[in-house]
Amino acid sequence: MTELINSLAQGVLIGGLYALFAAGLSLVFGIMRVVNLAHGDLIVTGSFMTFATVSMLGLPLWLAVLIVLPMMGLLGYVLQRGLLNHTIGTDVLPPLLVTFGISIILQNGLLQIFTADNRKLDFGAIEVMSLQMGPVAMGWYAILVFAVAVATIYGLQFLSYRTRLGRVLRATTDDPEVARVMGVRTDHVFGIAMAIALVICGIAAILFAAWTSFTPLSGPSRLLIAFEVVVIGGIGSIWGTLAGGITLGVAQALGGYLDPAWQTLAGHIVFVIILALRPAGILGGRR
Repeated sequence: MTELINSLAQGVLIGGLYALFAAGLSLVFGIMRVVNLAHGDLIVTGSFMTFATVSMLGLPLWLAVLIVLPMMGLLGYVLQRGLLNHTIGTDVLPPLLVTFGISIILQNGLLQIFTADNRKLDFGAIEVMSLQMGPVAMGWYAILVFAVAVATIYGLQFLSYRTRLGRVLRATTDDPEVARVMGVRTDHVFGIAMAIALVICGIAAILFAAWTSFTPLSGPSRLLIAFEVVVIGGIGSIWGTLAGGITLGVAQALGGYLDPAWQTLAGHIVFVIILALRPAGILGGRR
């Protein structure tokens, strides 16, 4: 029983990282109705940027964070204004094709620069420190990741519903044409949305880089997790990403508890069950 409780606790905590993987994808789809197939590779790109800044340039981690997050935001804005804005329309195929092409370019570019070797970021002693609460032992790093995920999602919720920028984003989501008539520069708003999404990707990338090893080909698996979390939690629901991440993390933990070979499969099975029984997701509205 103790082992089961520990597995469930670890599943909840890794759900925070999964929620960070999904939050940016959910934001972009909710505002622009764009399915970004390069999302996972952008996360991995952020991980390599952090790794290069810390391990190759020798800068401290806190300075790397201050460098990587603005760079990710700038990359998102330039990518949206310079390329993706030209693909947005009634047809969903152009954004899919373009973001798929970006995914391939990122993977091959990272392979050329960093090779296919496994990389991992060193966060120091916190990676091996644990907190014992009765029969449950939780790593301090996993707790930190979960806390960052909750804070990030709360910040996104606050931005969306308590700020002028959030009102503009929601108005553009509801009806871009009316927003343009009212003087909103939707191309600029879309750029800001993508910048915010990639800053969140940057946060996920930094934490992911220390959680486990990664390669230039790790992007598609991050994308799959993000898709499943968004669907499980509910498309368009900010807190739904956290609920979806925890659900997927607990499902994988239970599968791994029963049989290590079932860990990933258990998450996919839960995804299919929720998709069949509640297509709108756990916290999604009726559609």
